[in-house]
Order: sequence, then C-alpha cells, then structure tokens
Amino acid sequence: MKTTRTILLLISLVAPTLVHAESVAAPKLSEGDTWTYVNTIENGPNGWHQSHDEIVVLRTTSDHIYFETKQVGTTQAAKELIAGSDWSRSRNVNGSETTVNRPLSFPLTVGKTWEVKYTEAHPNVQHASESFDSRFKVVGPESVEVPAGKFDAIKVEAEGDWTAETAPIQSATGGAFSTQGGTTVIAQTRKAAPTAVTGRLYKAFWYVPETGRWVKSVEEYYGSNGVRTQRFTSELESFKHATQ
Repeated sequence: MKTTRTILLLISLVAPTLVHAESVAAPKLSEGDTWTYVNTIENGPNGWHQSHDEIVVLRTTSDHIYFETKQVGTTQAAKELIAGSDWSRSRNVNGSETTVNRPLSFPLTVGKTWEVKYTEAHPNVQHASESFDSRFKVVGPESVEVPAGKFDAIKVEAEGDWTAETAPIQSATGGAFSTQGGTTVIAQTRKAAPTAVTGRLYKAFWYVPETGRWVKSVEEYYGSNGVRTQRFTSELESFKHATQ
C-alpha cells in the first residue's frame, strides 16, 4: 500500500509538467525584452561569415510584435521591424500581405502541423518567379545546448521545396559581309525560353517558453543536385526580460 501511495504521489507531481509540455501558449512579451544571438551564414564553397545581433521588443499588440535589431559592437543604426504575435514574418507578395515564414504556431502541441506556401512574381532580375512550400511539424521535447546554456526545448521541424523559373534572356547573333557601299552588319535577337529549377529546404527551431523565443534555429537550402547551397544558423547568447 505504501508503494502504491508513493507511485500516486509521483504521478501527481509529474502530471502538471506533462500537461504543460503537451500544450504551450504564446509568450507574453514586454517592452525591453532582449535577446542576443550569434548568427552564422554558410554559402556552400564560397565561405561563411558570422555576426552577433541583438533583438529588443519595442511594443506589442494583440496581433503583432514591434522590435528592433542591430549588430552588437557597431555604430550602425538599429532596424525597426514588425512580426506576428507568434514571431511569424509577412511582407508584400504580388500586391498583398503574405506570410513567408512561420516557425511557431501557438498553442504548440506535439504532432501539430501547418504549412507556409507562396509564389512571388519577379522577385529579382534573374527569376521570373519563385515558389516556396514549407511543411512544419512540432516534433516534441528536446534538450539543446547553445552559448546561453543548456535548455529543455520544444523542437519544430520543417521540410519543403522551392522552385524558381528563370527570366527570359535576350541573346544576339549576327554576321557581317562587305558590299560596294561598305560593310553591312546583320544582327538577330533570340529570346531564350525560361527554365525551371527546383530544390529542397529544411528548417528546425528549438523553442523555450521561459525565453519567449527560440534559442536555436537552422535553415538549409539544397540545389536540384541535392547539394546544400546555404545554411543559416542562429544560437542564443543571452536573454533578459524587462521585468527582471
């Protein structure tokens, strides 16, 4: 009987922790909340570079987080940005506001899935269009170690595809021949047909409720040959709540 009571007591103590881990609500942020990250960008065989960046909350509303970010140790002015209340990022795509990245979707529950999908026309001079399709899933609890320390996090993963259609290219061909009046040049222009290139993408985020943001993120992009072309890694170095 004593053993049974002991087991029941242990279950009662552990149960609240399990319930909390099964459903995590959106963070309650305050003006002045601060995070510092070390960000690393790897560009395949073209090398890499690293920076230390600080994020500070300016204000919050029911739908958005207004914040500024600046590189630590520089005199550059801070950039003021806006994100969704779940730290999602939206911008103008083809004339309408579109969500282009949503690492978190609250409440976080193990097994929860969501999708971010969009196509942008003429994003740059090289491409006539670009499409991204990212499928997110809450994997579950996972320990992670970053410069700020070791944390019990909730891991979110995403896999997906990207497609880019090249813009038509004008090419010129020509020749020259001599006549009694001189040299005549004949030129012909030919429009190269657009081609489509595709690849894969992978993302992972380790969210820690006590920090109000992820403590680590990884975003990888792969070419059509399966070779990684870019990787973006962000690791938390320090954080401070305004109320502390």
